[in-house]
Amino acid sequence: MNGKHDVLIVGSGFSGSIIARELAEHNNIASLVLEQRDHIAGNMFDEFDRHGILVQKYGPHVIHTNSIWIIKYLEQFAELVPHCLRMVSHIDNQHVRLPFNFETLQQLLPLERAERLLALFRQAFAGRNRVTVFELVEHENSEIREYGELLFEKAYRPYVAKQWELSPDDIDRSVLNRVQLAMNYDERYVDMDFQRLPKYGFTNLFENMLNHPNIEVRLNTDALEQISLDESSGMVCYDGKSYELVVFTGAIDELFNMRYGTLPYRSLDIRYRYERTESAQPSEIVSYPQAVGYTRSTEYRKLCYFPLNTPYTVIATEYPCAYDKNAQKGNLPYYPIITEGNMALYRKYLSYSQKFKNLLLCGRLAEYRYYSMDDVIRSTFDKLDALREKLGLTNTSSIQSPKSARR
Repeated sequence: MNGKHDVLIVGSGFSGSIIARELAEHNNIASLVLEQRDHIAGNMFDEFDRHGILVQKYGPHVIHTNSIWIIKYLEQFAELVPHCLRMVSHIDNQHVRLPFNFETLQQLLPLERAERLLALFRQAFAGRNRVTVFELVEHENSEIREYGELLFEKAYRPYVAKQWELSPDDIDRSVLNRVQLAMNYDERYVDMDFQRLPKYGFTNLFENMLNHPNIEVRLNTDALEQISLDESSGMVCYDGKSYELVVFTGAIDELFNMRYGTLPYRSLDIRYRYERTESAQPSEIVSYPQAVGYTRSTEYRKLCYFPLNTPYTVIATEYPCAYDKNAQKGNLPYYPIITEGNMALYRKYLSYSQKFKNLLLCGRLAEYRYYSMDDVIRSTFDKLDALREKLGLTNTSSIQSPKSARR
């Protein structure tokens, strides 16, 4: 590879930034990173508000993983502090523990019935820390099944209806299975070993990751305006130039000009309110399955790990909406809608993408996957392994992450 820029990367989220940094630092390859927004970090972007509170602009994110290599990798670019996300759900005019656990059971049921169910759960799910709601709803025991149906109707079904505008029967079960039930009194929202927050924010982490002489970042640049697809040569070009590698992390249907139709996404309208208090919610995030229009609220003061010199707190409430690129609100794609029909459409785009030998698709939008941070980091390194092998490159990083260690 040679030239001022050897690689073109569209998007500055985790996938694009990791690939840019790895190739720059360990393979001396120069990358041009294009970002259509006025900031780096994609949906991980955060900023300080007028009261000095660090607000995650596109919704709350906490790093959680069972793989210590992911933590060690990110610690190269930011100071990480332990933070286990704890949440509650507002159901029937009371706050109950989320994840739904043995405490939740006692909050929602008469204690005599709760006592019987606790014994049944311990017997039916012996040795299990977490189970899915479907395991309860479809259980052979009628009491377990009845409790599963109660949770499903009071929480899962109304939440899905707002978040996705779908019935739970229409969306892939993997989406609902992300919110599992704890078969104990564990209050951690996610049952993973290592849970962290960047002390000074995700934007700071991405600034450090992209701070390398082999990386150039251009903001406010819509790459699709200058991208061209040459089927005859099998190359993706930008501004008339053919790059050895084009890493694309945006929406795959937009890259290919909607040739097979639109892949739907859900978006968010996030609304903020300030209160003159140090604590406005019982936990950093409150879920509202039964509320009209909104799904959850985040109090960002509770996610700050540095001194705050303000009497105020900020609460960000999320109103799900359909994605429309040209709308005033809901103009950013947040979540791919994982249904059988949408995945069939995605596979058409994926098949077509294989015509282009210099194209690498990465990330939630390009792969039409409901990735967590842990997932997208692992997937990106898997793709880096394959890319280096294809190009005959070596990995000189001190943090070795073979696939076997990343599972």
